[in-house]
Amino acid sequence: MTNRINDTKKYDLEERTTEFAKRVIGLCRSVPKDSINNRITGQLTGCSGSVGANYREANDALGRKDFFHRTRIARKEAKETMHWLECLKEANDEIFCKEIDACMREASELRSILSAIIKKDV
Repeated sequence: MTNRINDTKKYDLEERTTEFAKRVIGLCRSVPKDSINNRITGQLTGCSGSVGANYREANDALGRKDFFHRTRIARKEAKETMHWLECLKEANDEIFCKEIDACMREASELRSILSAIIKKDV
């Protein structure tokens, strides 16, 4: 199908999104538990996992329209992950700054890659 990136890149990005979700979930587990952090980490866990899940579903999609729809959702989830990482950073007095910044850079890179896929195939 012409709307898909080649298989090697597809699986590399699938693996990268899975590793990203694991990294974010690991960060969430290390954050002290309180009502604010629980809300933020809950949102982060869902968003970071949705990036990869929607990207994988995009590659399993049967039609071009569904491929773009799922890829756009994955890109939106990467942006939302960045928002919740910023909230986590603000709520934790820079305790986890380096880890949060690394996750934010990764979310930004994934968002850029997903944007490039959408632009390339339009």
